[in-house]
Amino acid sequence: MTLLTHDRYCDEIAQQVDRFRALVTSGADLSATVPTCPEWTLERLVRHMGGALRWAATLVRTRAQEMLPREQVPLGGGPRAEGDAAALDAWLAETGEMIVGALREAGPEAKVWSCMGMVPSGFWARRMTHEITVHRADAALTVGAPYDVAPDVAADALDEWLQIAQFVQRSGARPWAAELRGPGRSIHLHATDAAAELNAEWLIELGEDGLSWRRGHEKATVALRGPLTSVLLAFYNRLPLDAPGLEVVGEREVLEFWRKHATFG
Repeated sequence: MTLLTHDRYCDEIAQQVDRFRALVTSGADLSATVPTCPEWTLERLVRHMGGALRWAATLVRTRAQEMLPREQVPLGGGPRAEGDAAALDAWLAETGEMIVGALREAGPEAKVWSCMGMVPSGFWARRMTHEITVHRADAALTVGAPYDVAPDVAADALDEWLQIAQFVQRSGARPWAAELRGPGRSIHLHATDAAAELNAEWLIELGEDGLSWRRGHEKATVALRGPLTSVLLAFYNRLPLDAPGLEVVGEREVLEFWRKHATFG
């Protein structure tokens, strides 16, 4: 289940690419370290994000039936010149046109390979929407720019992350997922600024049988409360738990455990 239509995902990707480009051309130091991904510079982050979009675009455009090596994606690593903001910007602009064009042409139902098996192409529209949503936050934090995201996009990003974590745990695809099993622990996420109809509350249970989750207001081992965007970024380990506006109630170590072990995305 998703909150957004295929067209909305496509529109959101286009908008996010434009906002990402604005950060690249803002005069920021491309060699600056990304605080949330300290092994990367800002330029490396940009190349990673653009490469992911181009890879997804190629998968969708070719209706790939198996994994496509990244090195087969045209200009998947970015422009040859390093440290050139104008070249990165032009590359990102072309990348945005590629991914949105491929997704719109395919529609939401074309069958395409993914790491979760064969999926409708709408999977890639949703996945790339949230990939760039979170990585734009990385870029904004690097350059000290303000960051915001539409409430329905933020809520859907949390849904998708939990669905991926659940799949990864069940499939055994990532070693970290096994660490999320254990004695009954639970996390409640509560967005304090979202409209009631969005139902922006989640209960995540980390039990012996694995991860389960549902929307709703329920008591938990620990609760994370605050503005929806801040809750999203903190849950994704992009903001500290004591960031302004956030409140942790209960056993903080359960949240820290999640942030340490759930490292996809």
